[in-house]
Formats: sequence, C-alpha cells, structure tokens
Amino acid sequence: MAFLDQNPGLGYPLAAGLGLLVGSFLNVVILRLPKRLEWQWKRDAREILELPEIYDPPPPGIVVERSHCPHCKHQLSWYENIPVFSYLFLRGRCRSCKTPISPQYPLVELITMLAVLACVWRFGFGWQGFGAIVFSTFLIALSGIDFRTKLLPDQLTLPLMWLGLVASSDNLYFPTKPALLGAMAGYLSLWSVWWVFKQLTGKEGMGHGDFKLLAAIGAWVGLKGILPTVLLSSLVGAILGSIWLAARGKDRATTIPFGPYLAIAGWIVFFWGELILGAYTQYAGLR
Repeated sequence: MAFLDQNPGLGYPLAAGLGLLVGSFLNVVILRLPKRLEWQWKRDAREILELPEIYDPPPPGIVVERSHCPHCKHQLSWYENIPVFSYLFLRGRCRSCKTPISPQYPLVELITMLAVLACVWRFGFGWQGFGAIVFSTFLIALSGIDFRTKLLPDQLTLPLMWLGLVASSDNLYFPTKPALLGAMAGYLSLWSVWWVFKQLTGKEGMGHGDFKLLAAIGAWVGLKGILPTVLLSSLVGAILGSIWLAARGKDRATTIPFGPYLAIAGWIVFFWGELILGAYTQYAGLR
C-alpha cells in the first residue's frame, strides 16, 4: 500500500479499474437484490399464512448466475460485460435483440470509479482508503435500490452500520464512542420526526429504512456529523428532488426516495465534515 502511495501514476489507474469492476457488481446488486428479497418475502408469507406451495422459481442470484439481457435472456460474453466500454461498443443496445440498454449501467460504473478515486485521493491506499471505498460502495448500492424501488434493505444498511462501528474500534477515523453516539442519534433523529409527523397527520412521512441508513452513516461520520448530514440532505433533496419532479412532470405530492439524498450528504460529511463544521463555526463566530 505504501508503494502505491509513493507511485500514484500506478495507483490511480489501478483504483480506477477497481472502481469500474466494483461498479459493474453494484449494478447486479441494485437490480437483483430487491427481486431476491421480494421472492423470499412471498415464500415467507405463504408459509406463515399456511398457503399451498406454488411453482415460483427464484430470480437470478447475485453472484452465481451470469449476466444476461433482461429482455431476450441472451447471456453476455466477456467482451459484452466490460464496464462502460461494452456499453459504448454496443452503442447502448443488446447485441442479440437490439433492445436499448439502460444508461444506469455505465452511470453506476462511472460514479463508482470516481468515488473510489476520491477515496484513495483523500485517504490514501491504506486501511482508511479501503474503509472509505467500502462506505462509498454501500451508499451507491443503497441509493440505486432506493431510487428504483423505494426500499433500503436491512441486508445492506445494518452491515454498513456494523462495519462503521468495527472501524471505530480500531480508531480508523475516530474512537468508538462518537461512532456509537452517531449511530444512535442518526436513528433517533429521523424516527422522532417520523413519529411526530404520524401523530399529527396519521400518515407515515418516510420509511423505516431511512432511520437505519442514517444510523449507518452516523457510525461512519460520528455524532458531530449527524446534524450537517440531515441539513445537507434536506438541501440536496430540495434541489435535486425539484429537478427530478419537474423533469418527470410530477407534482409535489409525489413521494420521492430520501435515501439517495441522505447518502450524498453522508458521503460529503464523511469526506469534509471537519472542514464544513470549521467553516460554520468560524462564520458563526464572525456573526
């Protein structure tokens, strides 16, 4: 790792390649994990309700099954599965049935590549950089799933929280106490907003997955990072959400997923939280 830090001309291209490969895998997670969960939930519901078994083959797994076209089921060859480049080479269409390929594929791959490069630029090629990459990739996967399905699976939010607490046990970014308090404050802050809103309106203003996602982010940004994350996510949500609603021709009553905005804000605070807090403190002191 020290060798890569001393030779960025080699380290950054390797990081970029790793980011593209991980981004390709994240696309699989984003597309297949919700379908696997839904299939399992249906099986569990039939068992609990004591309904008769029906033939319901499982959807493709995340690791074992090869990638294929969702329309014609054409299995992709190795040269059709190269991140970004295959999309450009195929001109955004399936080689077999010519159906347009979703731009999500190259977009997630490019975002992941840029995130990995940012991680090694900010934290280096050691354990801090590795932890930042893990944090970033979880946030990308969760954002993609929430954007598509309005779900934030426990299978991702809870491991992300525990990984943050494990990192704090070795003081990777800060000690354990701020991480624990950050996780607690993250969950309770959004849960309190949800509870008050439900008491006043009788409606649920957000999903429970948002509580767990902010708890997970809190384990990585600490107690001091919770308030900037909440405020920044509200700002990002107001800007990007308005743009998205206008582009889709939707009104403001349309429900939009909050997870991606929490993820963006948490990622920014994880990288530059101290700088943001320092600038705010200085500005408040001048006022």
